[in-house]
Amino acid sequence: MGDVERQVLTGGELTDRERQVLEAVIRTFVDTAEPAGSRTVARRFDLGVSPATVRNTMSDLEEKGYLTHPHTSAGRVPTDLAYRFFVDRLMEPFPLTLAEQQTIHREVGGDGAPSAVERLVRQAAQALSLISNELGLAILPRLKDAILEKVELVQVSTNKVLMVATIKSGVIRTLYVDLPVEVPRDALVQLTVILNERLAGQTLSEIRGTLPERLQGARPQDAGARELLNIFVQSGAELFDLKELDSDALHLGSASVLASQPEFESGESLKGLIELTEQRELLADVVGRRKHRGQLQITIGGENDPTELSDFTLVTAEYEAGGLQGVLGVIGPTRMPYEKVVAIVDYTSSVITRVLHP
Repeated sequence: MGDVERQVLTGGELTDRERQVLEAVIRTFVDTAEPAGSRTVARRFDLGVSPATVRNTMSDLEEKGYLTHPHTSAGRVPTDLAYRFFVDRLMEPFPLTLAEQQTIHREVGGDGAPSAVERLVRQAAQALSLISNELGLAILPRLKDAILEKVELVQVSTNKVLMVATIKSGVIRTLYVDLPVEVPRDALVQLTVILNERLAGQTLSEIRGTLPERLQGARPQDAGARELLNIFVQSGAELFDLKELDSDALHLGSASVLASQPEFESGESLKGLIELTEQRELLADVVGRRKHRGQLQITIGGENDPTELSDFTLVTAEYEAGGLQGVLGVIGPTRMPYEKVVAIVDYTSSVITRVLHP
């Protein structure tokens, strides 16, 4: 089980009783989605104290910022700080059952072929939604340090060429190159040979920074090939733009599992969820920037940046593909069964890594 990335805590230190009551409130709210009252907590958990003592302790926790008091209810709900305390101090990830492990293997299992990376990542996002009841997400490995294996140029119309870049991790990126003139097939063949001779084996960031120099001195026989080569020299850096290459790296599972949760019963909150799933570039950027250092990372509510994610918890882990790191995980409301979700994300990332490194 991977370690969890810990965050800095704020708020007052808790007594043993406060810890017990806080954990009871969190578990009650996660299970019921209803504010927890002192009588409910005392009845559900054998804390050895009266409901009045529980009520007083809950008031103390509210003063310290761990609980909040909805206006329409006598009960209390956990704050982001409470969930952070639970994750950092109280949580013990649940071991997955054999049936859950088998489901993950069945949903994401592949033949381990390099070409299967994108398919596996897409399946992982779907599997995470299915098993965790949160919104699964996964991004392909970021390509800054990816090594170009080969380039193929294919004419698709009189003035459009398809450039297919294959990365050693097994990830394939496809770009269209608009050309001012028709290029004969022989010219494409000549240029493809030159590009592979001079670019294959280099990282994409190296290619982007030194493309004109790498192509300098190349003299294809065909005039069309020379003209196309000149286009690559002049604008090739944009063709290998890493942000553009990573723009379709995000895969999302089914959002319907989130839509069925109580947090999204109102039309406004459901609209916000749908809008969030449509901001693929934002999500890809947020997930891609997370620093894991070999650990799971959990960001809760207001810890997330940007503010569009302030009502959500994001649980992510890295997986490895061909020496590159991708990220997968789930996003859901802060009222989340953290112990189970952490175990699911951690196990899925390890399965993906093993499948890609048989």
